[in-house]
Amino acid sequence: MRSAGLLRVAIILAITAGAVGCAGNDEQQTVVESLTDAYEDAREAVARKNYRRGIQIFEAIQARYPFSELSRQIQLELMYAYYKSGQKEQAVEAADTFMRENPIHERVDYALYIRALSYFEGEAGFLERRFRKDVTERPPKDVDLAYSSLRRLVERYPASQYAPDAELRMVYLKNRLSAYENHVADYYLRRGAFIAAVNRAKSALEEYNGADGNAESLRIMAEAYEKMGMSELAADTRRVLALNFPNES
Repeated sequence: MRSAGLLRVAIILAITAGAVGCAGNDEQQTVVESLTDAYEDAREAVARKNYRRGIQIFEAIQARYPFSELSRQIQLELMYAYYKSGQKEQAVEAADTFMRENPIHERVDYALYIRALSYFEGEAGFLERRFRKDVTERPPKDVDLAYSSLRRLVERYPASQYAPDAELRMVYLKNRLSAYENHVADYYLRRGAFIAAVNRAKSALEEYNGADGNAESLRIMAEAYEKMGMSELAADTRRVLALNFPNES
C-alpha cells in the first residue's frame, strides 16, 4: 500500500513538473529577440489558427518595440487575432485604439470592419441558436453597434474591398433591428399604449426604411390609429401599406 501511495505521488509530481516546464518554455519563447523573426512567428501561428500563441507574440513585440515600423501593422494583426479567437472586447478596443491614433490611415476601413464583425458575430448566442429562440424578441444590444460601424464603413469608404460584404451584413442587421422595434411596438399595442405603439412603429419605418419589417410597422400603426378612433389616419396608413406591399395588406 505504501509503495502504491509513493508511486501515485511520483506520478503526480512528474505531471506537475512537466506542466511547469511547458509553461516555462512557452513563456520563454514569447521573449522577443528579433523583431522581424518574432513578427513572422506570430503571423505563422495565426495562419495555423493558433491565435493564442500569435496574440502572445504580438503583444510581446508591442511591449518591447512600441514605436517600431511594424507597430501599426501589428495593431491590425492583433485585432484580427482577437476577433478570430473570440475575444470581442479586446478586438473592439484594439480597433478603436487604432482608429483614434491613426484617423487618416489607409487601413481605417479594415479596423471598422473588424469592429463591426466583432459585434456582429455575437448577435445570436449559442443557446438561442441551439433552441431556436426568436432573437427578434431580444434587445439588440451589440446589433446597433455593428450596424453603425458597417454603415460608417460603407458611407466613408464606399470603394473599400470590405464595403460589399458590409452592405450584405447591413441588410440582415437592418431587418433584425426593424423586427425588434416592431416587437416592442406590438407589445405597446396589445397593452393599450397606442401612442407609444405608433411612435415606435413610425421610428422603425424611418430608421430602417427598406427592411422586411416595414409592412408590419404599417399594420401596427394602422391598428393603433383605429383603436384611438383616428379613422382617417388609419385609412391613409392602410393605403400606404396596400400601395407598397400589395401582397401583404
